[in-house]
Amino acid sequence: MSDIYVIYFSGYGHTKRVAESVAEGAGAELIAIDNQGEITEQDWEKLNAADGIIFGAPTYMGSAPWQFKKFADASSKAWFTRQWQDKVFGGFTNSASLNGDKQNTLIFFQTLAAQHGGIWVSLGILPANTTTATREDINNLGGSAGPLIQSPSDAGAELIPAGDIETARQYGARVASITARLK
Repeated sequence: MSDIYVIYFSGYGHTKRVAESVAEGAGAELIAIDNQGEITEQDWEKLNAADGIIFGAPTYMGSAPWQFKKFADASSKAWFTRQWQDKVFGGFTNSASLNGDKQNTLIFFQTLAAQHGGIWVSLGILPANTTTATREDINNLGGSAGPLIQSPSDAGAELIPAGDIETARQYGARVASITARLK
């Protein structure tokens, strides 16, 4: 079994629900970034020892929120010492809109992983893009770099479409499978 961690920031609970689904699929442990953009020293040690790291954050104003960016900046110590070299990485994001510029957040995550010398895992699920497709289908938003999740702005996390939650779970399982093969 591989040691995989889902490191995420959640402003309103939607991203936390998605992180839980990704972690379930991956058999991973969750690490929450707090409202000040901090994690504990023990959390840094876990990430440094991990086989795989999955990033998660909502998309605010076209990118990850400052709390996640603060974490990313703080990861420069691991970057400098190549602590995360050759680890497996993945990432997911959500926003209230169907598009909501989520791709920018995933590209930010991919770039962060690449700067650390990591190996990115794509979603690997065909999009549900036929006339009969519904929001209950997996990969209904047509992501390829990672899961794109839509969280209605006027509802709690429990109303995230089931297809998006299942997409997140399957993505976690894919990251875990690839991590185990590369370990």
